[in-house]
Amino acid sequence: MSLNNVGVPHQEKASGSVFDALGTEAFEQLMGDIRNRARNNEFDSQQFISQDIIERLRSLGIYRALVPKRLGGDEITAAQFCEVIEEISKADGSAGWVASFGMGVVYLSALPIDTLKQVYAKSPDVVFAGGIFPPQPAEKVDGGFCVKGRWSFSSGCMGADVVGVGIAPKEGDKLGLPRMAVMPASKAEVKKNWDVVGLAGTGSHDLVVNNVDVAEDWTFVRGGASNLDEIMFRYPSLSFATQVLSVVGLGVARAALDELKAMAAGRASVTGAPNIGERPLTQAEVAKADADLRAARCFFYESINDAWQTLEKNEELSVEQINLLRLSSTHASRVSAEVARKVQMVSGMTGVYKASPLSRFVNDAQVVTQHAFMGDITWQNAGAIFFGQKPLPGYL
Repeated sequence: MSLNNVGVPHQEKASGSVFDALGTEAFEQLMGDIRNRARNNEFDSQQFISQDIIERLRSLGIYRALVPKRLGGDEITAAQFCEVIEEISKADGSAGWVASFGMGVVYLSALPIDTLKQVYAKSPDVVFAGGIFPPQPAEKVDGGFCVKGRWSFSSGCMGADVVGVGIAPKEGDKLGLPRMAVMPASKAEVKKNWDVVGLAGTGSHDLVVNNVDVAEDWTFVRGGASNLDEIMFRYPSLSFATQVLSVVGLGVARAALDELKAMAAGRASVTGAPNIGERPLTQAEVAKADADLRAARCFFYESINDAWQTLEKNEELSVEQINLLRLSSTHASRVSAEVARKVQMVSGMTGVYKASPLSRFVNDAQVVTQHAFMGDITWQNAGAIFFGQKPLPGYL
């Protein structure tokens, strides 16, 4: 299989990475456009992020951000990537969620090196989306597997160049270890069924594949070792997959606080009562929410930077360090949802209207907490490690 015809636009490499673009005029213009179009319900109503936004994110370098320099990418750090996703999420949670799949190279790094070179031969700006569950049985064929089935929760699939789907190699009555089969997006059909209350613009529809032969070297064992050795590919991939999603909540919660501040400016109550920003109880509640969000954010980035510094010294991460990556992510997602809800509460009736961004912020932040990576089981596993016991399999 070749990706020569997947339609990835060739682009000249811009100077600097998407992290360097933070705060620039081009970045702020894009964030303003995303924010305005989200307020007008464009993304949620159509249930995906518009392709022109995907292309502008591509131009800024979000999809090459983590790709190794030897494959034409920018190779930024885990913390830098999360900061970018956080900023995009302040403009719109769904846009941040879809942009987070700029981490696709981390998934794909378990492919053979020669295959990776083919994936990124035309451009490092490849947009990847995956539908992992449920793994579908795949018959072995000469040199690979015949892939067919349907997969859910394929965020960003509407704008993807390349997709991966979960398979279980079938030999007789036996199924092998779950793998991901990678193919051009044109080989898969999108079944639009993402009808949800939050993060509706992520386009997390189903993927359907009908009898597509995928060469074995375009598949990899899920959770298998990376074939790249840069720091990003020695960083715990499950932890990172969790972090790029939980950081969306941090951005959404900050947007909620910013919206409340903007609402309070110069706004008088129709009853003659003090405006929102002048009410002592509201001031106290907002101060506590702001402190909680800042503390959760500090824990989140502190855990990332501590792990990264260890890897920079070519040392192995401890169980405790990996645990903090997972724990800080779940904590960040829960605090973010609580902050968004608290902001809605103190906003009064304004925050309950569908036209209010606060309603969207609450729903988006809450959906982040529903992801399996941020489930309550994190608390149990983290507590077990605290007491020197083993966590459940798959946590680390």
